[in-house]
Amino acid sequence: MIDTNTEVRDAGGVGLSDRSLTRFDIVREGARQDGVEIVHYEPQYAPGSKGEKRMTRIVAFFFLMTGVMATLFLIAFIWWPWEYELGPHASKYYTPVLGLTLGLTLVGIGLGILTWGKKLLPHEIAIQERHDGPSDPAEQKLTGSTLQFIGEEFGLARRPLLKLSLLGLLPVGAVAAAVPIGALIKDPHHPDILFKTGFAGATPQNPIRLMRDDETLIRPEEVSTGGQITVFPHIPGGATNHHADSPTLLIHLREDDAALLNGRLYTLNQGSTWSSFVAYSKICTHAGCPASLYEQQTNRLLCPCHQSQFLITDNARPIFGPATRSLPMLPISVDAEGYLVATGDYKVPVGPAFWEKD
Repeated sequence: MIDTNTEVRDAGGVGLSDRSLTRFDIVREGARQDGVEIVHYEPQYAPGSKGEKRMTRIVAFFFLMTGVMATLFLIAFIWWPWEYELGPHASKYYTPVLGLTLGLTLVGIGLGILTWGKKLLPHEIAIQERHDGPSDPAEQKLTGSTLQFIGEEFGLARRPLLKLSLLGLLPVGAVAAAVPIGALIKDPHHPDILFKTGFAGATPQNPIRLMRDDETLIRPEEVSTGGQITVFPHIPGGATNHHADSPTLLIHLREDDAALLNGRLYTLNQGSTWSSFVAYSKICTHAGCPASLYEQQTNRLLCPCHQSQFLITDNARPIFGPATRSLPMLPISVDAEGYLVATGDYKVPVGPAFWEKD
């Protein structure tokens, strides 16, 4: 440590221990000894002036707004009893509220810092020369004075409103922790909606019939060879967004193609009148787009969004594009009245892959 009474002189011999010198004088002389020349220094407002008070209130407003918006984000994210519902319900505002509050939080921080730096800190132009080697004790003392001077220039000591407004930044840290902590509050598998579709509950003894989007039922003879149609579970709201994970592509394969699929993995009820029918989830396993462009001649099913292709005669295995998982197959049959039915739900989750899927 250096004795505070140690006299430090610049190149011109100016004594820096002179009590008549201001802290800025010490900073200027110290900067010169370190190869820095402050060529322009101008406070933007006189201390205590109306202009300074106005800018202080503006900066404080931005920081306090930040705290309020961050707090509202936390309240909405953690305590809003959100659950998606069809129709005009309050749940429709959940995501917009999160986006608005988080956006205004970041805007408040940015505008507060920018306004403080642009409007309250003095204008300064300095020229510095580089030097090598460590600083001597005198320069260390000068550096300490410089840091103290910078702290004074922030104006916190004479601007108590800014001190108070900085408390508004405390909830911002909680916002950063809210997402990972919030994800631990509720187990996403209760209910386990990601592993069930509208065909859940179907069994061979109690099947669920397939229907078109107009709720008409389907017989095998209504689908031509090589043709395909989109089907839904014949349940209340089966063709609506309430069961958006249930659209299924029903395909009537040619006999040779059906035999090819039979020989690889799946037995299509040989000997029955509908032995050439197969049903796959219509939801692409890459990003959830509707994979519905069917090429009869190649038995490829194309997704129009990112060009993934699935080979229908090989359990809808992906053979091109970004998809890495086969389309799930729906077990189907025909009931006593001759209508196509599902005898169970998909054996694997439908839709895009996520970390808990095989």
